[in-house]
Amino acid sequence: MSEIVSPVFDNSYVRLPERFYSLQAPSTVPLPGVIRVNTALAEQLNIDPEWLSSADGIAAMAGNQLPDGAQSLAAVYAGHQFGGWNPQLGDGRAVLLGELIGKDGIRYDWQLKGSGRTPYSRGGDGKSPLGPVLREYILCEAMVALNIPTTRALGAVTTGEMVFREQGLPGAVLSRVAQSHIRVGTMQFFAARRDTEALQTLSDYLIQRHFPEAADSANPVLAMLNAIIARQARLIAQWQSIGFIHGVMNTDNMLLCGETIDYGPCAFMESYDPATVFSSIDHNGRYAYGNQPSIAHWNLMQLAQALLPIIDNSDAATDDSAVAIAQQAINAFPELFMKAYQSIIKDKLGLSEFKESDDELFQSLLSQMETAKVDFTLCFRRLAELSNETTCINTSIRELYDFDEQFLPWLQEWRQRIANDPQSPSQRQAQMFVANPVFIPRNHLVQEAITAAETSGDFSVFNQLVDVLAKPSQFEPSKLRYAMPAKSEQRVLRTFCGT
Repeated sequence: MSEIVSPVFDNSYVRLPERFYSLQAPSTVPLPGVIRVNTALAEQLNIDPEWLSSADGIAAMAGNQLPDGAQSLAAVYAGHQFGGWNPQLGDGRAVLLGELIGKDGIRYDWQLKGSGRTPYSRGGDGKSPLGPVLREYILCEAMVALNIPTTRALGAVTTGEMVFREQGLPGAVLSRVAQSHIRVGTMQFFAARRDTEALQTLSDYLIQRHFPEAADSANPVLAMLNAIIARQARLIAQWQSIGFIHGVMNTDNMLLCGETIDYGPCAFMESYDPATVFSSIDHNGRYAYGNQPSIAHWNLMQLAQALLPIIDNSDAATDDSAVAIAQQAINAFPELFMKAYQSIIKDKLGLSEFKESDDELFQSLLSQMETAKVDFTLCFRRLAELSNETTCINTSIRELYDFDEQFLPWLQEWRQRIANDPQSPSQRQAQMFVANPVFIPRNHLVQEAITAAETSGDFSVFNQLVDVLAKPSQFEPSKLRYAMPAKSEQRVLRTFCGT
């Protein structure tokens, strides 16, 4: 029998100056119980899945026992929250256990979310109810399957204690994995304190960890900023292409590594409407679906402003020259976003390239979708089914959605467009099936899984949903309910943060 080996940590963030974090052990819990272990991710991180599922692994995921080599800490940062400046935030309910080197050679953080009070808890208990942990597990792993950069769930455990919000709720802890947890707000924290030394130290660290190609640039900080902007442009384009609404795009929720983070009040849009908002705290629609590109642009402006003291490394550096350099970088975002978005839309429409005239075709479709209040996901999936009329699809979603008469002129125009495209029908349809998933984490299904777990300790609904979402493009009639939009009595119109 092979020996069960605990993880091997290689912690770099803890070697930064002490003002970047507070050393903090997670709180212990009375009775940890495993909900789910992400075996595939564990193997990718060189963690023995047997260890993770063992008593020691469960204790580590609950915060009851630090693995050998872990150096747990809570990081400090600031941020703009719904446009308002908060000079000090930080990990108020999370601790970073340490870093692991994956099989791909990339460094990953292992963080416990819901692990108790820290110096940055601002009066909170630092705990997490079960519902937000399950929601984040479902959503982030669904995003992985959709090929969207995201933090991930290594595992989730119950704590055996109640967490009190409006009422008592069972507690849980999520093991979250990210390429790093450094945020726009991390830079803002030091910029607000005019700590130029810390800004340079953090930039050097980011370049080494995430943007090594920037180190060879004549201006490494500018090269880093350009790379961050490009990653965010691509990420937001991917969100828009699948109807994902983050819900709380504060600057402390934008990771500089380019991964999606914080699945509190997020949701996937059903009926297409750019004004769609689910977050219970987004009273004015600041973070509505249609606003996400402009908000990302705004957030990146705050990052550029934070970098002003170090962005111009020339001998003739002035405040004006730094602003000019930063502004030029930020001005590139709209075009970068549009190029990334059109590249994805090309795939959703079944085209080999996106031509200027295709924008009118696409916008016309969106306009009709909004007027008819059709389901965003099913509409594009049905279009994929219609893209190859030479084959018969035995597993069609036609009974869930089909285009009505008002779409016929548009469909005729689209068919003429793809008829002039060099791709074969089979290539086109394969491309479209990947770009147009049939399964997304619909709000009512997520809530169904949470309710079953909260009320009766039944995690089978949660596990089944996670398994279905792992293959978003592979439709089977037996899984029809997972593709169906919510009925009127099932609709979940508001989503909530877990704090």
